[in-house]
Amino acid sequence: MPFKDSHCKINLHLKVPSGALSQSISRVAGYGSFLSSRAALMLLGLLSALAVLLAVSNASAGFYSYVDGNGVIHISNVPVSNRYNWIMPEKSDSSGGLNGNSNGNASVVYDTLISNVSRRYGVDPNLVKAVVRAESDYNPSAVSRAGARGLMQLMPETARMMGVKDIHNPVDNINGGTRYLSSLIKKFNGKLPMALAAYNAGEGAVRSYGRIPPYKETQMYVKKVLRFYDHYSGTTR
Repeated sequence: MPFKDSHCKINLHLKVPSGALSQSISRVAGYGSFLSSRAALMLLGLLSALAVLLAVSNASAGFYSYVDGNGVIHISNVPVSNRYNWIMPEKSDSSGGLNGNSNGNASVVYDTLISNVSRRYGVDPNLVKAVVRAESDYNPSAVSRAGARGLMQLMPETARMMGVKDIHNPVDNINGGTRYLSSLIKKFNGKLPMALAAYNAGEGAVRSYGRIPPYKETQMYVKKVLRFYDHYSGTTR
């Protein structure tokens, strides 16, 4: 099923269960409020739909894509040639993404969204990508044992403070998480490890200790995010 505008054409080839497509379309409505390009909006919406389709169908394969010589983007969950490249896993860990088993290719699905939202709040998009990868492994349906939810693993109270209406909506979640991260970076005067520790353990804990709290999970979390940040930025510490 092809989608196209004056700059972009997408050929979508899916094998899905009955009813899944309508559920996905309703879920992705309004996802593109922060995107400036119609083509980028279309692609983000389709890829978001694919994520929901996969969750609904419990399919045994991931999603794949390639761009042909005419610039047409082909997306399928049943690739029929070796031209397709993997772009989205069949399932992601829902425990908060702290096992580090993610394939970073999943980040390309949300690149445009993260770039636009990061610019809005003055945060390096590579840092946001690193937080998303560490927090949820790019699974918008992720729920931690503590109750944190979505791509940036927002607690419901934090989500409300940041004006998030649908905590599992990628646009809402990334907007709220990036806004919160930006505020922490400012509160800790640009000291990134402290801000990340506060994102994980809470602002109060960091202020109480005056440093990264002596919690093993938080210390590992900060190191993991900084490692992913270096990876996305192409630098080493």
